[in-house]
Formats: sequence, C-alpha cells, structure tokens
Amino acid sequence: MPNASPLSDALVTVFGGGGFIGNYVVQCLLSRGARVRVASRNPKSNFALKPLANLGQLQFANCDITNEDSVKAALYAATHVVNLVGGFGKDLTELMGEAPGTIAALAKAGGARAFVHVSAIGPDAESSAEYARAKALGETRVGEAFPGATILRPSIVFGQDDGFLNMFGGMIEMLPVLPVFGPDAPLQLVYVDDVAEAVAAALEDPALHGGHIYELGGPETLTMMEINQRIAAAQGRSPRLIAMPDSLSGLFASLPLTPMSRDQWTLLKSGSTVSGDTRTFDDLGIQPRALGLFLDKWMLRYRKFGRFGLSNERSKERESAA
Repeated sequence: MPNASPLSDALVTVFGGGGFIGNYVVQCLLSRGARVRVASRNPKSNFALKPLANLGQLQFANCDITNEDSVKAALYAATHVVNLVGGFGKDLTELMGEAPGTIAALAKAGGARAFVHVSAIGPDAESSAEYARAKALGETRVGEAFPGATILRPSIVFGQDDGFLNMFGGMIEMLPVLPVFGPDAPLQLVYVDDVAEAVAAALEDPALHGGHIYELGGPETLTMMEINQRIAAAQGRSPRLIAMPDSLSGLFASLPLTPMSRDQWTLLKSGSTVSGDTRTFDDLGIQPRALGLFLDKWMLRYRKFGRFGLSNERSKERESAA
C-alpha cells in the first residue's frame, strides 16, 4: 500500500478553485486525501466537483478576495493555502497585485503551514502591460507577507477544456483563411494536470519548496504559427494561415470589442518560455507532458463528421499511399 500523502486530511483553501486550472488542482488535492475548501465569488458554478469528493471532503465558500473579512472566513482553520486568482479584465492591480498579499498575510497570521501562489511567466513591474505589472506586484506582496510561500509561474496552460486551444480550434474549423498574430512568438505550452501536480508537490513539502520560484514550461517550444498548424493538422484541415505583421496586430488589439486586448497582444508578442534563472519542473520531480500526446484526440470534435469521418479519411490516406 502506498504511503499516504502529507496532505491527507489537511484542510486546503483554494482561492479561485472553480476556474479552469482550479478544477484540476482541486481534483489533484482530493486524490491525495486533502479536505478542500473552494473559495470563489460564485460557488454554485463549482458544484460539478462534488461527485469527485468523498463525504465531508469538499466545501464551498462564497469569497470576495478584495474583502478582508471574506478572506478570513475562507481561511478559517486552513493548514495549506493556494491562490489561483487571475485573468484579464478590470482591476487587475487589485485582484492580482494587492489581494494576493492580503491573502498571504491572513494565511500566515492564521497559522497556515504552506502557501502556493500561482503567477505567470514574465511578471514585470516595468511592463507596459498591466497584467505583467500586476503579476509582479502580487509576487512581491506574497513574498513580503509569507516569506516561505512557493511561487509558480506557468506558461500558457492547455487542457481539453481550455480557452486557448479551443478558441483556435473553433476558428480553424470555421474559417478557410485565418490571420495568425505573433506568428513567431515562442511558447512553452504547459499541460494543466502537470501544473496541478506542481501545486500539490509544493504543498506537500514546504520545507523543500517554500521560498522559491518555479517557472513551469512544457517540454517543447512552439511558435504561434506552429501551434495553429498542429491544430489544423489534428482536425484534418488545411486552412490558409497568414502571418500578421506586428504593426497590424498591435493596431487590431487596440480597437474596441476585439477578441484580443492590448495587454494580451503585448504578452503574446514577447512569448512565454522558461528563462533558466529559476527552478523548474525538474526540481519538483515532475516530467511535463507534450501537446502532441493529446491534440489529435481533443480535436476530434472539430473534424468534419467528427469521429465518423476518421475511417473515410484513413481509407483515402491508404489509397494515396498505395
């Protein structure tokens, strides 16, 4: 029988646990026997996690991380804490900059043994992108309030239900011609389950991992053009992919009501790869998985005729080969 995880029966509060990454982090913690409290603005949206937990193992808390009393209530009796709150939109400085420091300070005062703060590759206090500035501030505030915290900086996170691959998958399915913004931008896409494992590993051994920064990138570096090409190939489609010059991309991102904000364009243009200046998955004992292991299966729903079109296409391939 395998040894029990150090998280077995620990009470872990996960702020932002109902989001894309949070869903996988919560599942990972439940599998280790932890009791998990999911703290979010809309707990009902997270109820799909209920069947994954044993009786009494999962709890939901209505929480506004900009409200100190709300954070205190969500932290009650927690031995371990994870902050996953992030995104694009308004009030980034407050949500991703100042609020993480408040959470960390209250967790420390409450006696939490471990704190994991999920940031992102490329935090920069001098960046023109508010997102990067907010991430840098959040890391600073967490480090000041909880010196033993572990900071994780993932690259762009992918998964079966993500908003990245599926956005491009949907566009490639519908459009015969597709502009590619930042075609040469290098990205180390990282699998969501691997990020969840990193969170759990850091919580399990704060003496080893606390006080350190880990950059989490996948095992290969792909450009935006290569990613679009792979998605198209996995769908069995051959759209015309047009590399957009930076001048036009920047102008597009500056317009109102476009799917890409100026911040997102600035971050995409600079890429998202491991710098080599911090710890990585290797130091957590995790071997990250590549996009190619999953893409063909995930793109089935975007293929013409879906799964029912596969045998036909394979027959044509065999005929061509013959």
